[in-house]
Amino acid sequence: MPNRLARVRQEEQWTKARLVHELRRAAGSMALPGDESMKRRIAVWENQDGAVSDFYRELLCAAYGRSAPELGIAGEPEMPSAPATVDDALPIAFTRLDLGVVALLRDHTQSIRMLDRRLGGALTFKQAVAHVEQIEGLLRHALPGAHREAAADELGQAAALAGWQALDMGDVREAWRLHEIATAAAREGGQIAGLAYASAQQGYVLLDAGHAVDAQSVMEFARTLAGSGVPAVLQAWLHAAEAEALAALGQRDGVLRALDAAADALPGDTGDDSLPFVMLDAGHLARWRGHCLARLGDGKAIEDLTDALSVMGEGQYGRAEVGLRVDLALAFAARGDVSESRAHALRGAELAGRTGSERQRRRISQLLAA
Repeated sequence: MPNRLARVRQEEQWTKARLVHELRRAAGSMALPGDESMKRRIAVWENQDGAVSDFYRELLCAAYGRSAPELGIAGEPEMPSAPATVDDALPIAFTRLDLGVVALLRDHTQSIRMLDRRLGGALTFKQAVAHVEQIEGLLRHALPGAHREAAADELGQAAALAGWQALDMGDVREAWRLHEIATAAAREGGQIAGLAYASAQQGYVLLDAGHAVDAQSVMEFARTLAGSGVPAVLQAWLHAAEAEALAALGQRDGVLRALDAAADALPGDTGDDSLPFVMLDAGHLARWRGHCLARLGDGKAIEDLTDALSVMGEGQYGRAEVGLRVDLALAFAARGDVSESRAHALRGAELAGRTGSERQRRRISQLLAA
């Protein structure tokens, strides 16, 4: 049954900001996530009928002065069970998470992310997977509350990163497994942004597996899920991701519309501390546009890709430069310039060897064999 949270807030004539204020007052000394994060969480509860954890159920009841059944968020009744004896007790050591632990997990994820951007996944993948397993272990016995949900959000980000590395290394099965962890963790954390991002990345797994129609459907779902409830830079990223799926389907008009929507959504200031997993500015979007045009066999991609390469700078982003070089090789080949195409393909092959990008090596092999 859908909850009544949206209707109750309307009855109270409260804005989301007012509800956040009342939740903080009900929480007392317990720290809650930032205002924007809380507003996105409220949107999930009200618009997506997202599950409300025990911790937030109590806060909502206190804030509104109503019972859980009145709000439509009552938990399922538990079946009566026999009293546990000492022998039946499980030897569980419960984890008490706090802001310090969550900050350490976040810093470690960011460290792996930055190394990955420079060096590729081959050198950091095992570390990324170990990090995912570590957070999973902490969450398995963590007590409910805001800190657990914040740790779940970190698990989602770490798993999405490791899943992307697995995909880049050519392991589609492992990439899918890790993205399933990422989407489940994002749901527990109540983060629309993290869920939309991980879902869209899962579309790339489908693309590499040869299921372009399904990939486009998943990316459209992710974009629709996010709506206007996520920062503008992520909205732009989701439009561009869908453009790439449409390019794989050869839908030129759809590609151009999606790229234009991405450009319109992209803010002037793309820095957002709440989205460390999104790296997108005008230069990166030009690279994305060039990539989509190259997949369509459009020689006009060369200008966008050349501009993106000059902005990026050689050696700054290993894996991204590999993809850009391959796209340039494709674009020059479409224009009939075999010499330039081969030069970029060879440079891409050199970089792919350093970063361990199996998916780009496959693209390069096809180019050089042509």
